[in-house]
Amino acid sequence: MADVLSQSQIDELLKSMNSPASKPVESTQMETKPEPEEVKYSKYDFYSPRKFTKDKMKILTSVFENYARIITSQVNGVFRVMTDITVMEVQERRYYEFVNSLKENDMVTLIDAIIQDYNRKLVPLMMYVTPGMVITLIDHMLGGGEDVVKVKDGYRYSDVEIALYRRILSYLIQALRDGFANYINVEFKAQRIEENLSMMQDVGLDETVAIILLNVDIMGLAVERIRICIPGTLLESIFQVIDSRKHIAKGYAFEDNRETILENIRETQLPITGQLGTVVLDLDDVYHLKIGDVIDMNKPKDRDVKLYIGRQPWFTGKMGVYKKNVAIRINERLFDDETSEIMEPEFPVLEGEPSEQ
Repeated sequence: MADVLSQSQIDELLKSMNSPASKPVESTQMETKPEPEEVKYSKYDFYSPRKFTKDKMKILTSVFENYARIITSQVNGVFRVMTDITVMEVQERRYYEFVNSLKENDMVTLIDAIIQDYNRKLVPLMMYVTPGMVITLIDHMLGGGEDVVKVKDGYRYSDVEIALYRRILSYLIQALRDGFANYINVEFKAQRIEENLSMMQDVGLDETVAIILLNVDIMGLAVERIRICIPGTLLESIFQVIDSRKHIAKGYAFEDNRETILENIRETQLPITGQLGTVVLDLDDVYHLKIGDVIDMNKPKDRDVKLYIGRQPWFTGKMGVYKKNVAIRINERLFDDETSEIMEPEFPVLEGEPSEQ
């Protein structure tokens, strides 16, 4: 049988439910409840699908990770500035996104790419370096201190700074070749400096490009950026050459090049050294040597001479004269067990050109 509550008990229950002491408990419970983290997804434009696969973008990422390591060591060594340059992102974008990220006075360097045995005209790629990094490196070039120079947005270079800017960019441009060296042999050369890329007719605003963003940490005091824009047509040409050379390399793996290798080896010239004996002299004795002095070799003059090819003794022979020239007649060939005893001549006393005798 259920218990029946009296009116006074019902009033106490209502008071306890409406009392303010119970509200802070609820509020604290709401505060301690962790909020779900918002998951961010990159937007995909279905009206303009990607032209390059993930494998191609991985190759490009590998290229610029190698490039970042190279320019880090170059900047640290040449300009004596402690920097850490890393790849932030390598993404396929539209050209107008790269143009819109630049300000009015930003200077961008156009760089020609020259691929070996490739006759088609290639669109230049673009490199932008934030002024803070350029001015800091210029300050160290001119003997400045350890401080990092900070500049305002829209900084405009002077004529002297532009000349030094070209010098700094030359190091960054030359390193591009080493970055691509594992995949393709391509040369890079600075073409010109451009301030208004929207007027560039070689690349349309809606054209697909690859944008590489490098983070430059200067001594932990400043963070600068390097942006590289590679047009899609240039990137397609690079990947086309890489793919074609992969097929060629696979084809050569099944060819028998033994005869070709042997023909090249037969034409190789090797230095031949004849050694009668060795002797050890003090530096003082060598210093006081004069014309006509005799060095005792502790061996008879008619003893066989060992012939060294490279650093390995191969033959023994007799010294003599051939057409008024000092020569050695080969008597016998040394065996492996005998040649293993002496690997390198200490003090060769006779050197000559390769001889057939």
